[in-house]
Amino acid sequence: MTPISALTALDDILRLDLPGPDTAAAQAARDRQAQLTKPPGSLGRLEDLAVFMAGWRGTDRPRIDRAQALVFAGNHGICAQGVNPFPQSVTAQMVANFAAGGAAINQLCRVAGADMRVVAIDLDRPTADFTEAPAMSQAECLDALLRGADAVDDRADLLILGEMGIGNSTVSAALAHAVCGGAPEDWVGRGTGSDASGLALKSRVVAQGVARHAGLPPLHLLAALGGREQAALCGAVLAARMARIPVMLDGYICTAAVAPLHGADPHLLDHCLIGHRSAEPGHARLCAAMAKQPILDLGLALGEGTGAALALTILRGALACHDGMATFAEAGIG
Repeated sequence: MTPISALTALDDILRLDLPGPDTAAAQAARDRQAQLTKPPGSLGRLEDLAVFMAGWRGTDRPRIDRAQALVFAGNHGICAQGVNPFPQSVTAQMVANFAAGGAAINQLCRVAGADMRVVAIDLDRPTADFTEAPAMSQAECLDALLRGADAVDDRADLLILGEMGIGNSTVSAALAHAVCGGAPEDWVGRGTGSDASGLALKSRVVAQGVARHAGLPPLHLLAALGGREQAALCGAVLAARMARIPVMLDGYICTAAVAPLHGADPHLLDHCLIGHRSAEPGHARLCAAMAKQPILDLGLALGEGTGAALALTILRGALACHDGMATFAEAGIG
């Protein structure tokens, strides 16, 4: 099987020999669900989540003994257009806060039982302004993608993904618009606090950037419009797939980051769940385009992987019921 490290161009992603789920394990898990002491389907999506995990982990009674959370951080040249009310120095300050354990994601990972690591990628070297040039060259994009892949622990049972980067809600809107179409306004939200004039500016910038790079294949849009943390997120998703590790994406930024993978081949994201529906208005539209239903809807819009970490607690509950409940035969019922 070709390793991720062998990629020399973005188009090589489509030639990777990626594993699929273990259909026998998934069917065995489905059969077990039918024998548990409950009416069929009464645990709703918890049953589906257990079967999903069984398929990707290759066992009818999967467990999450090791959950890894990765938060990737990058800076963006598009901030030169004034699309964010905060300076890019905040990205590095938040990275320091993650490392010190002071962010929301630290607390939620601790509660959910996930080992968290923050990976800052060249914060002193923002991408280019995508309204004037490609945000990254293919080589720069591949470098960030491979760094994301390298960060994945292949012993993990689940990978949680989050991000940090001033300006990345504009990047996300551009990627979503370029891959999924519609109007720029469909994909633009308030991010870290844009007012009405800020939203209008973001819409204009997104429209300008997407028009400049129109006609590119989906994977090339990652370099043209994305950031280093978006490329790293894609690399982590691909590395997890190679190891058949299920992925829990966070909200809008993470989902938009992997939109180029979906645009190139929707099956590249078969092993991915979406942890929560973000309050960013474009996220629901993007989830629908990907035919993925977020696990939670709590009005969150923080990023960092917070919604994904919370969804891990739901996933743990699903697997606890799947593994620990008695069957009708074991309970002497019926």
